[in-house]
Amino acid sequence: MTTLIQNADTLAPHLERWAQRPWLTIDTEFVRIDTYYPKLCLIQIGDGEQAVCVDTLAFDDLDPLLDVLYAPNSIKVFHAAAQDLEILVRLRGSCPQPLFDTQIAATLLGIGDQIGYAGLIDKRLGITLDKSLSRTDWARRPLREAELAYAAADVSHLATIFVSLQDELAACGRLAWLAEDCARLADASAYVTQPADAWQRLRGLARMDARAQTVAGALAAWRETEAQARNRPRKWIIEDDAIYRMAERLPDSMAQLEALGALPPKTLERLGETLLAVIADARELAPRKLLSDDELTGEQKQRLRELQNFVQTRAGELQLPAGYLAPRADLVEVLRRARAASVAALSGWRLQVCGEDLLARFF
Repeated sequence: MTTLIQNADTLAPHLERWAQRPWLTIDTEFVRIDTYYPKLCLIQIGDGEQAVCVDTLAFDDLDPLLDVLYAPNSIKVFHAAAQDLEILVRLRGSCPQPLFDTQIAATLLGIGDQIGYAGLIDKRLGITLDKSLSRTDWARRPLREAELAYAAADVSHLATIFVSLQDELAACGRLAWLAEDCARLADASAYVTQPADAWQRLRGLARMDARAQTVAGALAAWRETEAQARNRPRKWIIEDDAIYRMAERLPDSMAQLEALGALPPKTLERLGETLLAVIADARELAPRKLLSDDELTGEQKQRLRELQNFVQTRAGELQLPAGYLAPRADLVEVLRRARAASVAALSGWRLQVCGEDLLARFF
């Protein structure tokens, strides 16, 4: 039977044991159907001897558990940690450190580029995971034993592969590379969307003029604030398409807003005046291009291909994916700003193994 912890008394001896461990494997299960923020339902924790599930819905206070998970004397092992970290940042405002992300480790070892958990376990342990329970409603209680066993297996298998991955990285001199990349992954600001930055989620901005982009940015910021305050998905507030249409047509009356056909009747009735006020305020701002196609010239495209070919060759020598060593967006910035480019490709271990030579050869 899988251990399910649902009260502080049962949790306490586990906390004492985990506090002494040099590393813990961690995973989470959550639901995010009708909320802006993910709703944490389980935290699975393994220590190489036992894997258990903590029923977070049964606790009013998770601080004792978080104190252990955030202790700096133990490594926290995740696979593809971003979603887990988003939840933890929401709970405590920061990421637990130090981190060891087995997906990053696999990439640095040439096992696979952004390999999924099931694929990594298959390659390393020869175990084919049953993913039929991946769509479980983790907020439902009680959970079945098969569901709990499925959840606990994730951290159990992580515990099995972690030590060997760590040893292999140390043997090839890449453990510091992983530490650097995991420290970047643990930047808490990456998991919090500020309303002023919400326009970055809009995929259709580049085709719009500066005035429309300015208004779209204001509408996106308003929507983000509403979604966060009401804890509802962004698109439950207003759809992206409605933002584009309002920003391009700039309605200044309820009749014009209704004529757009961009909003459901109830949304129009409830939010119409508010949206018109957001649009009116944004029209008073100086037009600003938030995003542009910024098309490269023919000469720049040729130089970019040369940079990409150089990175491809170096990546092959290092047995790394070229996009992990220096993605196209980084190379475009390097093309435009040379050493002044503030990109990962020109920092840390990437600068040492590729960036310096690239700059020396092309700039």
